[in-house]
Amino acid sequence: MSTYTIGLDFGTESVRALLVDVATGEAVATAVEAYAGAVIDERLPGTGERLPPDWALQNPADWLTGLERTIAAVLERAASRVERSEVVGIGIDFTSCTVLPTTADATPLCELETFKGERHAWPKLWKHHGAQAQADRITAVAASRGERWLPRYGGRISSEWLLPKALEIAEEAPRVYAAADRFIEGADWVVWRLTGVLARNACAAGYKGTWHKQEGHPGRDYLAEVRPGFEDLYSTRTAAPVVSPGTSVGTLTPEWAGCLRLDRQVAVAAPIIDAHAAVLGGGVAGPGTFVMMMGTSTCHLLMAKAERPVEGMAGVVEDGIVPGYFAYESGQAAVGDLFAWFAHHAVPPAYHAEASERDVSVQALLTSKAEGFGPGSSGLLVLDWWQGNRSTLGRSDLSGLIVGATLSTRAEEIFHALVEATAFGTRAIVESFTDQQLPVSSIVAGGGLTRNAMLMQVYADVTGRSISVAGAPQASALGAAMLGAVAAGPAAGGHDSLGTAVAKMAPPPAQVYQPVEANRQTYDLLYREYKRLYDHFGRGGNEIMRLLRGMRRRGAE
Repeated sequence: MSTYTIGLDFGTESVRALLVDVATGEAVATAVEAYAGAVIDERLPGTGERLPPDWALQNPADWLTGLERTIAAVLERAASRVERSEVVGIGIDFTSCTVLPTTADATPLCELETFKGERHAWPKLWKHHGAQAQADRITAVAASRGERWLPRYGGRISSEWLLPKALEIAEEAPRVYAAADRFIEGADWVVWRLTGVLARNACAAGYKGTWHKQEGHPGRDYLAEVRPGFEDLYSTRTAAPVVSPGTSVGTLTPEWAGCLRLDRQVAVAAPIIDAHAAVLGGGVAGPGTFVMMMGTSTCHLLMAKAERPVEGMAGVVEDGIVPGYFAYESGQAAVGDLFAWFAHHAVPPAYHAEASERDVSVQALLTSKAEGFGPGSSGLLVLDWWQGNRSTLGRSDLSGLIVGATLSTRAEEIFHALVEATAFGTRAIVESFTDQQLPVSSIVAGGGLTRNAMLMQVYADVTGRSISVAGAPQASALGAAMLGAVAAGPAAGGHDSLGTAVAKMAPPPAQVYQPVEANRQTYDLLYREYKRLYDHFGRGGNEIMRLLRGMRRRGAE
């Protein structure tokens, strides 16, 4: 008998379900459901209260409705081939850090009549940046105390993470904080609802919740110095077993088994962050392969056998992706966003007219015009910091730079130089790992930008490494389905480990880009100059970028 698992990919605006054959990894059916409430960033539902700037909330009911509808849809679409009794596992990936306060029985506070009109009672989406002041203080106190956990996060705690968001609630809505029995990741909350079992996944707990497998969480004395009364956050309000992705948290409750019309013995796996799930879906289950998830920004992930300090890393977590390995995360804050900015705001009207005539996007037109360019042929060199530098410098106050422009410079030349700059930024991140004797033997890329062949070839030439494009079009959802297969285990028709699941279920690469040797010498020369600019503006005490950004902010006030 064939067996199947369902991978649920909870994104920013929708959830996707993927029904997958456990033996082969074949995607049998897929369905997507947009959240009815989308991203709540303007007004609070019900009251109409205008939200402050940088806020982003969601309605947890949308997650469960999306789960129910997409699972029903994939099972209906595959009804001629798949019996419901053949579904053995469910795996989940989720945007992170998306965190919500709940009661002890998993009820979100925002669903209680008392708190429906309190904005701090609603789930704070990953891109909620309202807690920046709290993040700055959390970082400053940790730095002043010499907390040993801070360097694991590049020396800076993000406003997107659990600790600042919980502190924001404690300070701005103490009544909500007092009523919250739990602060929990959205992924763990969904699993809690499906199984009735509360657990925290090691991926989100480590990267976003400052948990360490050997050392636990930051201590009570540190939390008390951040804010008196805040010291019980980890001991009480986030207390739950931390388990590695793919571990079986439990099976479906009778209520959910009936709602989904699935067997009660369907195993539900400990979840994972969405980008990290794509590592598995991209065919990677061991150390040495550098994974790039390339979209509006790029998330870089690498597994290794040892934990070492890496400049600017956004976290290193034991068992963060695959049990037994340390998973490192770095990233570039603007990649696709950088190209989109240029196409929307800096390309002459004639290019837009030509793109319209050809019925292509402006970026596609720029790509076609730049395809014949050689390394550095534009005469330009760019620092790709339009959204700051996430890794290796960890400085959001940096900005972009173009060197070498003349009256002969054309839009396609700038576009090509922007692509080269993002490739140089990736090479700098690769070298931050290899400088610490963490091997990078190969590169796998996924995400929407991999469809641009010109861009991918530049990346191969700049890094001097072959780059394989992940063969799974829905790599995160496939990775989630793999978690479900491991949670089910061999006895139920699943797999015994993530290594086995990846080997059996991940498709081969869609394409492999090899570096062109003739381009290497020129790109090595350009990269040396890029690094000189990188160090001068990022490390050399030159504050011109900070000064200019400050002047722009004051001018906008």
